[in-house]
Amino acid sequence: MAEIRVNPTRMELKKLKTRYDTARRGHKLLKDKRDELMRQFLSVVREDKELRESVEKRLSTSYGSFSAANAVSSPKMLEEALILPKKEGQLSVGYKNMMSVTVPVFDLTMLSEGGSDSYNYGLAFTSGGLDDSLRELNSLLGDLVRMAELEKTAQLLAEEIERTRRRVNALEHIMMPRYLEAIKRIKMKLDENERGNTTRLMKVKDMMLAAQLASSHDEEEETE
Repeated sequence: MAEIRVNPTRMELKKLKTRYDTARRGHKLLKDKRDELMRQFLSVVREDKELRESVEKRLSTSYGSFSAANAVSSPKMLEEALILPKKEGQLSVGYKNMMSVTVPVFDLTMLSEGGSDSYNYGLAFTSGGLDDSLRELNSLLGDLVRMAELEKTAQLLAEEIERTRRRVNALEHIMMPRYLEAIKRIKMKLDENERGNTTRLMKVKDMMLAAQLASSHDEEEETE
């Protein structure tokens, strides 16, 4: 781990302590953000899983009905029946903020006319299986749009979780240990300097006492 090179002064020690406190607070905030992102991500994934299972089951039913219709009808008749869709929809995309992540919100509006059914063919020459298949597919439109919204949201949240996790790890395992190590080195250097100053002062004091004693001894000799 690369060291932070600083001058061992009390001013630098104060700066490093301030930086460490800032990094520690940022680390806590990022951890809280990561945990909340994980909670929302799991909620989105659970909803998407339940919706996907329901959609896949209903799609299987629709495919079964279409297979039955295909078995009793000619390919040309099916092509003519389905060549022109009766319904038209408009998909609008909005956005919302979820823990500083901009996620999409899809809204499907049907613009078709002529009732709520999806049939654009005469019922006399088609099978009931085709009607059932189209009816089931028509009822799935809203769920498919919602599922697309959930899966895009989950993808964006997962990317933000990964970015936040890297920042948390960088602070926890790189920046904060560097600051602590630098603070420790400066304290040791300051303590060493203080001990050196104390030792020098004690030596100067001893020298002054020795000089004072020698001076007193000389004065006594002169007096005698």
